[in-house]
Amino acid sequence: MNPYLARRAAAAAANAAFSPDAATPDAATPDAATPDAATPDVAPPNVAPPNVAPPNVAPPNVAPPNVVTDQRVEVRKTYKLYIGGAFPRSESGRTYEISDSRGRFLANAAMGSRKDARDAVAAARGAFGKWAGATAYNRGQVLYRVAELMEGRRAQLATEVAAAEGLAPAGADTVVSQAIDRWVWYAGWSDKIAQLLGGVNPVAGQYLNISTPEPTGVVAALAPQASSLLGLVSVLAPIVVSGNTTVVLTSEHRPLPAVTLSEVLATSDLPAGVINLITGRTAEVAPWLASHQDVNAIDLTGAADADDVSWADLERASADNLKRVLRPGGDGADAVEPDWSQSPNLTRIKAYLETKTVWHPKGP
Repeated sequence: MNPYLARRAAAAAANAAFSPDAATPDAATPDAATPDAATPDVAPPNVAPPNVAPPNVAPPNVAPPNVVTDQRVEVRKTYKLYIGGAFPRSESGRTYEISDSRGRFLANAAMGSRKDARDAVAAARGAFGKWAGATAYNRGQVLYRVAELMEGRRAQLATEVAAAEGLAPAGADTVVSQAIDRWVWYAGWSDKIAQLLGGVNPVAGQYLNISTPEPTGVVAALAPQASSLLGLVSVLAPIVVSGNTTVVLTSEHRPLPAVTLSEVLATSDLPAGVINLITGRTAEVAPWLASHQDVNAIDLTGAADADDVSWADLERASADNLKRVLRPGGDGADAVEPDWSQSPNLTRIKAYLETKTVWHPKGP
C-alpha cells in the first residue's frame, strides 16, 4: 500500500474517534436517572407525611398535664367577737350557724358568754377616759372616718344585708346608703351637742350658772333583731358620739353586717375598746349586761322580737345600780322595733347624757 495513503487512513480514523457526535464513557443518556435524583412522586426523607401531628405536640382537646380541673371548695367562715380592738374567740369555745332569709348556710359565728360580756365591759371602761376626754371635734373626725370605710365596703355590706333580710339587691343598697348617711349625721353632732343642750342659766346673784352635757359612761345595747345594719347604726352611733363607750349585743340571727362593721372599726382611727360587739343568744347574754354593776346605761331596743327575752325583766335587773334605761318601742310588754327609715332626732343622744352644773362668781 502506498505510504501516503496509509497515513491518510490513520488520520481519518483518529478524527472519527474525537467527533462531537460520539458519546463519552461517563455521560448519561437524557432519559437515564442519575443515582442521587429522587423520583417526583416520592416524599423527601425526614419529612412527616401529611395530616400527621408533629412530635411532642399534645393532640387537640386534651388538657395539659398537671392542671387541676376539679371545682374548688369554698372557704367557710367562722367569725369571732370584737372586744378591746381584737377578735377573740368566745371564752366558751362555742359557735352557731348563721343562715340567710331562706335558711341557707352563710357562716359560723361565735356564741358569746357571760365571761365575754364581762371582758367587753372591762374593755369599754378602760377606753372611756380617753374617748370622753377627746375633743368633740376629734370624735367627729374619727366617726366620719368610719363612714368613709363603710363606703369602701358597700358591696359586701349590701350582699350581707340582702342575705340577712331577704331584700333585693337594689333594696339592700338603699339600706346601706341610709346606714352610712345615718352614721355621718350623728358624727356631725359631736361638736354641737354642748351648744344645743348646754347653756348659761340666769340666777339671782353675782354668779354664773353653767350647765354642760357629759357622757354617762359605759352603755350596753341590744341591737335590733330585724334591721341588721340600719337599726344597728341608729342604736350605736348616738351612744358613742357624745363620748360614751359601749358593749353591743348584735342581732341573734342576723349578725353578719355587725361583724363586717367590727372589721371596719378595727381598721379605723377609733380607739380600742370604745365599741365592743358580741354575737350570740340574746336571752343568754342580755341579763348579765343588765345586771352588771359597771354598766351605767342600757338600750333595750333589741329586746323586741328576741327569742325568750322579757324587756321588763331586764329593766328590773338594771335597777340594782340605777342604770339609765332606754325602753323599746311599743306599749306594755308588746315591744316593737321602730321604723328606722324615719329621720332621726336627738332623743337617743340625750338618753346617754348627764348634765353637770357649775357655779362661777362674776364681777360687778
